[in-house]
Amino acid sequence: MDIWVSPLRLELAYEFRISRWSYRHRDNVVIRLEQDGLIGYGEAAPNARYDESAESCNAALARLVAVIGDRVEPYRHIMHRVNAAFPGEFAAKTALDMALLDLLGKRLGAPLYEILGLEPRGPMPISLTIGIDKFEMVAEKVREAAPFSVLKMKLGSGTDRELIRTVRRITSVPIRVDANEGWADREHAARELDWLAKQGIELVEQPMPALNREDMVWLKARSPLPLIADESLAGPEDVYHLGDQFHGVNVKLMKSGGILSALRTVESAKSLGMSIMLGCMIESGLAIGAAAQLASLVDYLDLDSNVLLRRDPFEGHPVEDGCLMVQNRPGLGVQPKSDQDFKWMRLEGQA
Repeated sequence: MDIWVSPLRLELAYEFRISRWSYRHRDNVVIRLEQDGLIGYGEAAPNARYDESAESCNAALARLVAVIGDRVEPYRHIMHRVNAAFPGEFAAKTALDMALLDLLGKRLGAPLYEILGLEPRGPMPISLTIGIDKFEMVAEKVREAAPFSVLKMKLGSGTDRELIRTVRRITSVPIRVDANEGWADREHAARELDWLAKQGIELVEQPMPALNREDMVWLKARSPLPLIADESLAGPEDVYHLGDQFHGVNVKLMKSGGILSALRTVESAKSLGMSIMLGCMIESGLAIGAAAQLASLVDYLDLDSNVLLRRDPFEGHPVEDGCLMVQNRPGLGVQPKSDQDFKWMRLEGQA
């Protein structure tokens, strides 16, 4: 098996701001596996919360490849050894996991969702995220988002209510709110939830810091809106500690360490009666296409990051009229638009 990696800078159409930080681009990493004339692709979107960067992902992928070597093994055997050797490195493991499953699907000539025994879904509405910004810019973004039937607003800036009022002057579509741990005081959070419930808000993600567990238990008991865990959740094992704090969870491939790990998180949450959102980091259509393979299992789709880019370097599952159109194609169903978007480097440590 030949294994290559490439840096992938994703430029955003607008500066993206949440309660903690802002940026205009993200540096991801793409891995390419070649075997028997077939190619599998995977993407790592590093998360600074877990001390990940593009550089650390490159280094991690080289170490992962050294564990794999040139042995031809079933997918599960490979990922079992990788997970045993590397308890962290979530984004890098997700990229490798994606590429292996993409390769498997192409070898079998079937889309991944079919291999996983899942049902295909027709057009699926996705929420379009609007970051914290000046009121006039928020208004412009909302007007541009007219094809989307659901919006997601980033809050936690101190101007939350006026941002919502700005949106409500333009549209009455359902709004999902993400505070990104932006409300540190539980009394303040409770007041905001009461107010938001009167504005046609559908749900609220991560209102308080993940470490404020007792406050979240208190808040959930009083909340008029469903509360969804994001920063409080990483892998499947976390779900069982969140039922008294949240009504649902936001599952992201990059925090899970792979597609099957994310699937286990979904199944764990469902067993507890929790609702499921399928979310993303800032990712290209490659990682979005991978996450979309699980779409039939979830209640809310927040797979919009490639729509926020100036240019998506991958193609496969288009967004039409605010809906993700998952195609019936082998593997992840995604291909690069042009090889000029990549600077491929063969990884060391392989045969």
